[in-house]
Amino acid sequence: MMKKIQVIIFAVVFFGISVLTWVTPDKEYSESERRLLAKLPGISMETIIDGTFQDGAEKYVTDQFPFRDRLRSAKALFEYKVFGKKDNNDLYEIDGHVSKILWPYNAGSVTSATDKFGKIYESLIAGTESEGKVYVSVIPDKGYYMAEAGGYPAIDYDVMFDQVASEMPYATFIDIADTLTIDDYYKTDLHWRQEKLVPTAQAIGEAMGLKLDGIGSLKPVTAGDFRGVYYGQSALPLPEEEMVYLTSDIIDGAVSYNFETSKEAPVYNLEGFEGRDPYDLFLSGATPLMTVTNPEADTDRELVIFRDSFGSSLAPLLLEDYAKITLVDIRYIQSAFLGQFIEFDGQDVLFIYGTTILNDSFTLK
Repeated sequence: MMKKIQVIIFAVVFFGISVLTWVTPDKEYSESERRLLAKLPGISMETIIDGTFQDGAEKYVTDQFPFRDRLRSAKALFEYKVFGKKDNNDLYEIDGHVSKILWPYNAGSVTSATDKFGKIYESLIAGTESEGKVYVSVIPDKGYYMAEAGGYPAIDYDVMFDQVASEMPYATFIDIADTLTIDDYYKTDLHWRQEKLVPTAQAIGEAMGLKLDGIGSLKPVTAGDFRGVYYGQSALPLPEEEMVYLTSDIIDGAVSYNFETSKEAPVYNLEGFEGRDPYDLFLSGATPLMTVTNPEADTDRELVIFRDSFGSSLAPLLLEDYAKITLVDIRYIQSAFLGQFIEFDGQDVLFIYGTTILNDSFTLK
């Protein structure tokens, strides 16, 4: 009798969940995971025979499963607390900080990145007034400050720093690792916190001969509560944290121009903060090519930054010493096309990338 009851309960639950899956309106996007969700695939005799319908249907049911986020959270907690797993999908948590395992070290990927930087230097910078004003820096991911102490595998960061410096002899290497701590990064995200970057910006500025007299008096402004990309990916019930940005009369008066959209915007895009990726607050997020003009500058000095997403929050802190900063993201624009947009005639040049990008540099073009 008991077995029959168990079978009936299982059948009712299974049937109910199946019905819910198919009648509940599909979600297009997962806010917690920051990704598009699978849609119900088209069905035909051909897709059934070659198996693509079955594969697509499985992904669809997995993505559109009712109460999916709650079940993911329960699963993650169960694996951590009951099974004693140290990570979940390569993500691990220590004292509320979530990081992603960066392993193994990919020296070939680092060389691929520095080769691309070298071609940019040789084709656009060497022999110009900008030669001799080229700098490079590497932004450590959170594992630099977390992995070893927590017993997690980690790359040899010093080896990466040395490799970048040796493969870019035309650039002055700026070591910023010791200017940061784990608390200078968001707990639920990979990015650093802009309000914590003053010592880092000062170290970069000192190496580049900047004054940055006003950086110590920048005003902090709270944009709102923030949950980073690791919040959804880890599925752990972590608290929100505040996103804060630093501003001044100079930053407030500066104007950014996005070459992709042909639009001007302020340095901080509050609408971007309300979008899918709140880090788009800083210079409106990822874009191939952008300039930021400082009309209050008492100099004609300019800076070109080759960067990933970290550069969006760093650039405003360097703005007071420049009339214009140009930001280039070669994940979204072919390096060969840059000569059509940028003429190097005396600008400072900074290559600054995170260790995660360098260790997996296939996105750089």
